[in-house]
Amino acid sequence: MIPEEAIAIDDGSTEWSNRTSILAGAKSFADSGAKLVLLEFPKTEMQIYGNTIIVYTTYLYEIEAGGKRTTRTGRGTEMFVRRGNDLVNVGWHLDGGQ
Repeated sequence: MIPEEAIAIDDGSTEWSNRTSILAGAKSFADSGAKLVLLEFPKTEMQIYGNTIIVYTTYLYEIEAGGKRTTRTGRGTEMFVRRGNDLVNVGWHLDGGQ
């Protein structure tokens, strides 16, 4: 669940994303025919403060598009807030190239 107030800062982008642009980017990726073929989180730690959870992680993913595979690595921070029985992802910040 991505709420209206979500903010995403993605590696390599000069713009910050909101819910509309996050979903548009996901649709564009799906429509492109590219495939996520590998996703790993080698190191992950969490901090929990009441109804807020902060996740720190390193990541590695591989995408296949047009017969070519591209691998990316980086670090990420995600924030989740408990709303009722749901954990809502209110934003993230990714930086690449470790």
